[in-house]
Amino acid sequence: MTAGSTILTRYRRLDPRCKRLLREACVALSLASFAVAFLPFRRAIALGTVPLSGKTPGDSIRELRWAIEIAAPRLPWRTMCIEQGIALQRLLRRRGIDARLRYGARPGEGASGVEAHVWVTVEDEIVIGEDEAAAFAEVAVFPAR
Repeated sequence: MTAGSTILTRYRRLDPRCKRLLREACVALSLASFAVAFLPFRRAIALGTVPLSGKTPGDSIRELRWAIEIAAPRLPWRTMCIEQGIALQRLLRRRGIDARLRYGARPGEGASGVEAHVWVTVEDEIVIGEDEAAAFAEVAVFPAR
């Protein structure tokens, strides 16, 4: 059995709700990847900072994070924290959850001199990107308060 068939087998066993969340995560990650690759920074970030919907959330923050974290490594291209952050923020805000994308920096090694990291918060609690967030100084928040 190949890796691809294993993934498809696992996907087929999921309940319809999980399948829907994974499809939605794949679309959001794809849009975010395109935006980061081809648009200016502010326009790419705007993809996640959609206006809050008036809907009450039907899916939990935990479920949406799960979908992003499962889908991201299975796409045929690499998704970094910025694409995952934009995608999750978009999914949350479309459900009326006031998610904020935080952009941080720290001194880097080598010629670049700076490293960056993105994490997403809801009510100042980190929902994705928490593993490295403490090592970065926050530079910007989207949308600004």
